[in-house]
Amino acid sequence: MNASKVWFTDLRTRPGHNLLDKTEALMRAAGIETIDFKDKFVALKLHLGEPGNLAYIRPNYVARVVRLIRELGGKPFLTDCNTLYSGGRSNAVDHLQSAQENGFNRIAVGADVIIADGLKGTDYREVPIHLKRCETAKIGTAIADADIIVSLTHFKGHDQAGFGGALKNIGMGSGSRGGKMQMHSESKPRIDVVKCTACGTCVRSCPQVAIGWNADHKAAIDYAKCVGCGQCVAVCMYGAALPVFQGTNDALNEKIGEYAYAVLHGKPAFHVSFIMNVSPNCDCWDLNDAAIVPDIGIAASFDPVALDQACVDLVNKAVANQGSILADVHFEHGDKFTHLYPKTHWESQVVHAEEIGLGMRQYELVALK
Repeated sequence: MNASKVWFTDLRTRPGHNLLDKTEALMRAAGIETIDFKDKFVALKLHLGEPGNLAYIRPNYVARVVRLIRELGGKPFLTDCNTLYSGGRSNAVDHLQSAQENGFNRIAVGADVIIADGLKGTDYREVPIHLKRCETAKIGTAIADADIIVSLTHFKGHDQAGFGGALKNIGMGSGSRGGKMQMHSESKPRIDVVKCTACGTCVRSCPQVAIGWNADHKAAIDYAKCVGCGQCVAVCMYGAALPVFQGTNDALNEKIGEYAYAVLHGKPAFHVSFIMNVSPNCDCWDLNDAAIVPDIGIAASFDPVALDQACVDLVNKAVANQGSILADVHFEHGDKFTHLYPKTHWESQVVHAEEIGLGMRQYELVALK
């Protein structure tokens, strides 16, 4: 079996060849020009950053990618789906405002932001996949309708998945709010009657007609009818319909892979990971802790599995930052992500992704100057 190629460049520069030039050169060397972009809608899938978090990819890099794709004839747009949790990105209005504040706008990057699952996270395509964990996947419509996927990922740690790389950016990030609940939860939602305002939105939106009223005229779920689709969680603007998080981290990681499969299967795709400011937690947090290793570089590949495995290996080979959380947990050697989050078993994500045909863990690292 041939290994997948992962192209890599460090962060050293010289006059006339800055980091933006290196990013473009990396993408060209990795073969992005072999994709037919002519008049195609190109989803640039990235994390737009929770307000207060400063670890997300700088818009400057995204602007260079937008320029390259336009040169190749494509029609790029920036995209992400709304979050399941309450915050600055749980609906399209707040999400677009957060994107603007973080520099993701037409002036800065040369392309517009489209929130893939719509105003309240209910705009999705249910993609049949028939895999181990998911029969279907609820993928944000704008991503499902795109002709080409280009993922731009800030590589980092994650307290539930172990690490956040290309697979998580594509899989979890492309799920609608209901899809995110499906990935996170092995159970059905519940109603917090204290927060319920009896607005009736969940009652009207439930596709199974499983929500009615209790004696106090608060929303109540009939669990004999409920299928756990998460629609009530998606539409509730008061935080009264809540997901119940159960199941193993392996289940989460495998569902992330299966959602990535739903996005990528049958479409041209290309992936770039920025191994910089490797924070211990996801960019979904409204803060970012000190990086766990020094900045490493940028990697690109057609294979998201090989790319994620390469990024894990590069971080594990790097010297730990003594001013980071690794010092707090007395890290000395070995797998940094397992040491930070011993219950996560991050490897299940890439193992399952390889099993379902998203790529291979075996890779050849091709270094560019």
